[in-house]
Amino acid sequence: MPLGAQLLGDYLNMSVCAAAMHHGMAAWTKLGLLEQPHAAAGRVPNYKGYRYYIENILDEPAQITPREKSKLNEMFRSLDHDPEKLAQGAAAAFSELLGHVVVTTTPRAEDMRIAHFEVMQVGRYSAVVLAVTNGGGVRTRVAKTDFEMSAEKARNAANALNQHLRFVAEADVTPGTIRDVVDGLGEGGGRYWPILSAAITLLSEVGKASVYFEGQQYLLHWPELEDNLRRLLELFNDGERLFGLIQPHNTHTTVEFGDEWEDPMPGLCLVSRRYLAGGGLSGAIAVAGPARMLFNEIIPQLEYFSGLLGKAMSGQ
Repeated sequence: MPLGAQLLGDYLNMSVCAAAMHHGMAAWTKLGLLEQPHAAAGRVPNYKGYRYYIENILDEPAQITPREKSKLNEMFRSLDHDPEKLAQGAAAAFSELLGHVVVTTTPRAEDMRIAHFEVMQVGRYSAVVLAVTNGGGVRTRVAKTDFEMSAEKARNAANALNQHLRFVAEADVTPGTIRDVVDGLGEGGGRYWPILSAAITLLSEVGKASVYFEGQQYLLHWPELEDNLRRLLELFNDGERLFGLIQPHNTHTTVEFGDEWEDPMPGLCLVSRRYLAGGGLSGAIAVAGPARMLFNEIIPQLEYFSGLLGKAMSGQ
């Protein structure tokens, strides 16, 4: 809500006359830190004003309270600690707690590999190929076959995959590697191609982080984002682009305003934090909302939450 000099002075209970306050606000407007929606309105900070606040005034955010810590600790005790489910569940729970959009990613590392394959019969002509990564994550693909599956055939397929594809990067899978897997399956090994194809697809996915977006209903609470609602939903559903936006290059909390982007998203703010999951793995978590969000409250909760998420992802 735009504020005038008199109202701001009354709110802050300052012994400064309205005229002095007005001159000060006019100077801040001239510096580009405040905006006046129309001639008769008061003034509101723009993204440059909020950036100045973040970099020059918000020295140390308030410390997280014992009550907030207790809430966050209790939240994690109730989550499923499988990495995929943990990332999504944490985003949903944190979003509900803050009343903001929350985005999380699963851990990612350049050397992420599949450490173990399992193949399980799930139907007469189908099997699930399950891959466990060296980061503790689990990914699955369903394969349809043209022959009747059995527990024994599933075990043979798993043995062949583990013998030739464990800790192998997708780029290192050659026609020779595929022949070795097929030969390892014995006579009729070529008929297992759907299972082998599912395993190769899992190899291509293992190095990619999953991105989860929760709390989209809160976008409707902020009038300044209404004009860009469609673009916002497109952004939050574009996992690759979103991953690039919220992945900090260091362990510090970062604050980005959509107005500063090459393709501007006026009124939007992303507060992001990297979390460390051990073994060289890292992921990210971000809180999204209007530029006027309460940084002094959100930043300490985000930092504590990211620590909990990193510990949970590393199995601590």
